[in-house]
Amino acid sequence: MRVRTRARELALQFLYQMDAQGPEHRPELDAFLDVELAGKTGTVEAKVFARELVDGVLAHRQHIDTLLRKAATNWEIQRMAAVDRNALRIGCYELLYADDIPMKVAINEAIELSKRYSTEASGAFVNGILDRIRKDQGL
Repeated sequence: MRVRTRARELALQFLYQMDAQGPEHRPELDAFLDVELAGKTGTVEAKVFARELVDGVLAHRQHIDTLLRKAATNWEIQRMAAVDRNALRIGCYELLYADDIPMKVAINEAIELSKRYSTEASGAFVNGILDRIRKDQGL
């Protein structure tokens, strides 16, 4: 598995945990990454990128969630599956704030995360919302 893909998975897992346990658990990120990446290749790069994703989503969460609410008509963000919601947050963060990541990559990685950890139908849901945000933002 590619290093950045693994980092996205770990960011998704940690953001999911924070949804369930609360934002006060952010200081546990480094320990979580150490355990999950122990003995793996690309550990330093994966840790750096996972931290960037988690901290970026947290720093811009209010703006990201506003865009998700607008794009996901007839869906309350808290009613979305937690995996889908956090895959969308990561994808939206990458679309808007990660200049080194192509739009297609950001969207495709979010789709794959949701399909892998949620349901097969989640991919289409995530794709539709992120594509709507992309268009609304003029990207």
